Amino acid sequence: MDFAIIVSIIAVALLFDFVNGMNDAANSISTVVSTRVLSPQSAVVWAAFFNFIAFLFFGLHVANAIGKGLVHPDAINIAVITAGLLGANIWTILATYWGVPVSCSHALVGGLVGAAVTHAGLKVVVVSGVLKICLFIVISPLAGLLLGYALMVIVRFLFHNSSPAKINKHFRRLQLVSAASYSLGHGGNDAQKTMGIIAVLLFTWQSKVAQEAGLPLPKFEVALWVVLACHAAMGLGTLLGGWRVVKTMGQKITQLQPVGGFCAETAGAAMLFAATFLGIPVSTTHTITGSIIGVGATRRLSAVRWGIAQKVVWAWILTIPAAAAVSALSYLILKHLI
Repeated sequence: MDFAIIVSIIAVALLFDFVNGMNDAANSISTVVSTRVLSPQSAVVWAAFFNFIAFLFFGLHVANAIGKGLVHPDAINIAVITAGLLGANIWTILATYWGVPVSCSHALVGGLVGAAVTHAGLKVVVVSGVLKICLFIVISPLAGLLLGYALMVIVRFLFHNSSPAKINKHFRRLQLVSAASYSLGHGGNDAQKTMGIIAVLLFTWQSKVAQEAGLPLPKFEVALWVVLACHAAMGLGTLLGGWRVVKTMGQKITQLQPVGGFCAETAGAAMLFAATFLGIPVSTTHTITGSIIGVGATRRLSAVRWGIAQKVVWAWILTIPAAAAVSALSYLILKHLI
């Protein structure tokens, strides 16, 4: 396996993190922008910074789950990983262009599984790992919705005697904290997924080199430079932003005030912190969308634009099979070239 090819694939993986940051910039900043607490330019800098420093706060449980928990290691080769990344990248880029807040996480899962199955059949899939991720397609937005709803009800009860102007004044400041927390959770969970892909690629390459040289097999681990590179790529993508998706998330689903933005971000951050510490790769997009809907529903159900929300949900459902289909086609082409 040529070293130059390994470097090229790592570059494609980092491109995915960059695109992930662009698409998921909406998750980190849509609420703080739509409530006018920060300008779009200031918001992306704020989010990018906390995306990058997330590695200081979380372990690598999610990276290990992605690296070892989706497909069996013997099904991984250079063509599988490259095709999986291509499938995830192409679908995420298309979704960003269309302004659809899809799950980059599930695009990566679909891409890797689709390429591996095309290479070696269904037997290579780690069913328990894939089922856990599919289960959280339902759990993460539902939990975000319930927690966002509950937080908003509690805040309204605590501040029911305060004027709207006074409430907004306090929560404009607090929203800076909640937006930072959400960006930490986003960077901690999402960047680790690409770390897992790069780590398994390096592990496969190092194992082959060791076998050829008659040396002991290496231990699977995520190197520090991989951690830093993935966080930097995601932070840069967030810095450039995905403004069409920001508009969908921050304005089209429901209208938010600073107090609502704080509750949505806090609910989403709590979910992401818990999932990351437990090593569960969840969708940040699903989580924040559920939280926003939960906050909007406290006013009245009609405050949520359910037509827009329905289109977003359909995009979630289609992401894994769509990315899998693109990666399968990519694999069929690549296996003749690599």
